[in-house]
Amino acid sequence: MQGLCSIQSCAMAETGEEETVSAEASGFSDLSDSEFLDLEDTQESSMSLSEPGPSSALSEKHGNLISLPTWKGGLDVSSPMERFHLKYLYVTDLCTQNWCEQQMVYEKELPGFLTPEKSAVLDTGASIHLARELEVHDLVTVPVTTKEDAWAIKFLNILSMIPTLQSEGRIREFPVFGEVEGVFLVGVIDELHYTARGELELAELKTRRRPVLPMNAQKNKDRFQVNLYKYIFDAMVQGKVTTASLIYHTKLHPEKPLGPSVLRHARQGGFSVKSLGDLMELVYLTLTLSDLPVIDSLKIEYIHQETATVLGTEIVAFEEKEVRRKVQHYLAYWMGHREPQGVDVEEAWKCRACNYADICEWRKGSRLPNSVLEPQVKIAK
Repeated sequence: MQGLCSIQSCAMAETGEEETVSAEASGFSDLSDSEFLDLEDTQESSMSLSEPGPSSALSEKHGNLISLPTWKGGLDVSSPMERFHLKYLYVTDLCTQNWCEQQMVYEKELPGFLTPEKSAVLDTGASIHLARELEVHDLVTVPVTTKEDAWAIKFLNILSMIPTLQSEGRIREFPVFGEVEGVFLVGVIDELHYTARGELELAELKTRRRPVLPMNAQKNKDRFQVNLYKYIFDAMVQGKVTTASLIYHTKLHPEKPLGPSVLRHARQGGFSVKSLGDLMELVYLTLTLSDLPVIDSLKIEYIHQETATVLGTEIVAFEEKEVRRKVQHYLAYWMGHREPQGVDVEEAWKCRACNYADICEWRKGSRLPNSVLEPQVKIAK
């Protein structure tokens, strides 16, 4: 165990009781694990989908809550960013669009709807990520009372990780953020380390419920995710991210004094600060003067949840033009410039893994065949 400590925040209620900090309050909350159930499982156990499932119950339970917003002349009266009251997006929001944008919209409109099966998969994946994080540093919980405190915790983590990375050490759960095409994006990189050749490598861990590699459609989503992480991280170390942009998008108050718990941990880390603004300036100065290189290589590692067996490792090529093209397309929806889109006919098989298939307006409008939801029958040879 290295001497590095990572700080995690917990919200303090007015009564003084600690509670889990919300994603909005923490400033960073990105699912680093795979968001989807194994597609192979969906195909092999799809017999259950022929019976009334979660999506049927969803339609009856929520009724008019599932209707999509009215678009006028191809444009909504308000952008999705405004409608969902979002100041910024997570990298995984765009990754979900890469899979099925219409599904992502339903998940935003119906928050909290998660099947027990999917919840168990995500919980197991989160536990594996936490175990790996504890291999390189301890976790210290710090009570916070404001969103400025919560973001300060993330900045303190960045400041503590940079020296480790400069000394060619290994760090995990590194926060990244920045403005991309006019929208602020935040995320968390699984791991950064140097290879034997001295290259800075980003390693993304994906856990699998079954001991098989994912299909190419999910691999494409994963490749896009690590490409976008590199795009944002490189901008950070190149000094392209500004405090003004962060303040504008997040509506933080940099002059607000930090809470006593946060100040105490800042002093313990050797940082003499009083406000979030002090920390922000220190972070940006440290990033630009650290001589940290851009990320040289991207790697995705797939492991089996139950046995921790490595199923496969993929080296991903960075394609900046393709990343920018996809980001521009996905953000056009968030800015209200186009309607949400579902999958094409050739990818209609994805609907078998979707909790919203029975209520999907895109599927009805596109006249996707009902056969995509019927169980596949394997014929023995």
